[in-house]
This record gives sequence, structure tokens and C-alpha cells, in this order.
Amino acid sequence: MRALPENQATSTATAPSGPAAAPGRTTDPASAVVTGCRVLGTDDHGDPVWGHVSQRDPDGRGVWLKTGPRGFDEVAADDVALVDLDGRLLEGSGPPPREYPLHTEVLRARGDINSVVHCHPPYSIALAATGAPLYAFSNGAGPFAGGVPRFEEPAGLVETAELGAAVADCLGDARGLFLVGHGIIAVGSSVSTAVTTAILLERACRLQVLAASAGGVDPALHHPGKRYAHAESDGYLLRTWDYLVRRVDSSA
Repeated sequence: MRALPENQATSTATAPSGPAAAPGRTTDPASAVVTGCRVLGTDDHGDPVWGHVSQRDPDGRGVWLKTGPRGFDEVAADDVALVDLDGRLLEGSGPPPREYPLHTEVLRARGDINSVVHCHPPYSIALAATGAPLYAFSNGAGPFAGGVPRFEEPAGLVETAELGAAVADCLGDARGLFLVGHGIIAVGSSVSTAVTTAILLERACRLQVLAASAGGVDPALHHPGKRYAHAESDGYLLRTWDYLVRRVDSSA
């Protein structure tokens, strides 16, 4: 496992300057997972009760993640548990999801991230099924200008350490991954950035499916260069995250 960058192991979110943190930016890992699930639940990422959000434990004990089966929009504190990297329950109730290795192995391989999202959004699944790459021709697609890798092994559920490690290897240093015929993975330095990455990936895929129905993406847009360099920072993602949390709060 790669060593965590300095200070990252004890920080689960990027705190803004000022006297108070923005809504939804919390250093409590269980609360972060709940909020991340609720945000996904307002954005058509449920299937209807499958999918998970995880957060690396700041004390190095393992990973906090959604148990199931609960829809993203109904997840509460009781639906989040702490498991070690081998899937043993440490805190909380209910067994961990069968696909916990997807989270633990990606976190084991990627010391630069603290959160993994796995979900089944429709446009991402549809675009991946076409075999076409994702083209970055919108702000939403900007974080993926470097491409989105494809895990094409017909594995079904990622429920073994071996499959989880294979997924992590395919992900490499990317922000997101198509699990072809299954769903997506999105990762980030916090639940906030990982969830926002998942939502932006789905919106980028939706735009490309729309473009395909209108004749396809202009080849001039296949290679964006540095057009979306501004979309590569966590700050860019967190501005969107703050809006997404406000939207959840306003609908409560």
C-alpha cells in the first residue's frame, strides 16, 4: 500500500477558510458517508438499493461504508459500518456489502484517495456499453479529460480481494472507472469530491449520449487539450458539492 501524503490520513474533507465549514463538509466519516449517499439519491444514482459510498477511517482502522440494502436517499447513521481491510465488522450493525473488496482494495492501492463511490447510473452504463470512449467536451466532463478506463472482465459482483485488486489496477491513477456491464467507480480525497466526481461523470455521459443521438461528437472535440485544466482541482469539485448539499437540504 502506498503511503498517505502528509496530513491526509487524519483529514476526511477539505475545510474552507472562515469561521464555519460549509454544509455537508464534515470530518466525521460516518456522517460524510450518509451525506454522500443522500446526495447521490437525489441524482438518479440508485439501482434502487444497490451501490455504496465509503470513507477511509482517519485512524487507519479500515473503511466506513454504507451497508444494505438501503436506497441512497434513505441512508441514515445506522446504515453505515466500519470494517477493516479484510471485511471484518468493527463498528455498526449489519453485514458489510458483498462488494466491500471493491472499496478496500482500491483504498489499499491508492494512498492518495480517501473515498470510493460505486453506483449504477444509467447514462454511464449506457455509454460504457457502446464501447465508445468518453469525450471531454463540457465542464462536467472536464475532470475526465485524461480519459476513463474500462474494466471489461465479466466478473459480476466484485466480491473477492483478487477482483478488487484487479479493479484497482485498471483504475490506476484515474478519477473514475467504467465497470462495463455493471456501473462505475469514482474516487476522491473525500466523500465530497468522490460523490461529486460520480455525478459529473454521469452528466458527461448523458451529454455524450445526447450528442450521439444528434449525429455524434465533432472530432475536433475528441482531444480537449488544456481546455478544462480548471476542472482538475478539488476546489472546483467542492463548489459543486456545496450546491448539491444545499439541494438535498432544501428538499428535506
